Amino acid sequence: MRYVALLRGVNVGGNTMIKMAELSNMFESLGFENVKTYINSGNIAFNSSKTTEKKLVGIIEKAVEEMFGKKIAVMVREQKDIHRVLANNPFDGEFASHKEMHVLFMRDEMPAEKEKQLLELQNTDERFAVVGREIYCHLRLGVADSLLGKGFIDKKLKVQITGRNWRTVQKLAEL
Repeated sequence: MRYVALLRGVNVGGNTMIKMAELSNMFESLGFENVKTYINSGNIAFNSSKTTEKKLVGIIEKAVEEMFGKKIAVMVREQKDIHRVLANNPFDGEFASHKEMHVLFMRDEMPAEKEKQLLELQNTDERFAVVGREIYCHLRLGVADSLLGKGFIDKKLKVQITGRNWRTVQKLAEL
């Protein structure tokens, strides 16, 4: 089975620096096969016998903490789910550039009351759609001054996420 692991905050801002070659070696040492990384921000595709995403998350988070001394949140999806994310973009055809489009991967589905809080704050320049365990973000003015950039989703709503821009999500489907 092909999976994709998304590590939160790796090599962003200098606090959680991990070389992708070392991360790849760690995945291979865990018995995963056909390990491929994409860019220097914690995106790893790998093969493993069929198991639960939750079990993989536990194995990977424990190994990262033991090997690198860092407690890093990991989201795992079957690679076929990445194709589903691409196919079900509610903002398809409505963004001028891939730079406007982001996907936030959550560990669990967002509770309805938190989804309502998020959707009440959207406007024409900053739109959100919650679909399963993903939040689609169409940010016409970019991330910096958005709710995402200000940490609203993870800090105020207390929803565990890791985000990827649209181009990265497209590449994850190819790994």
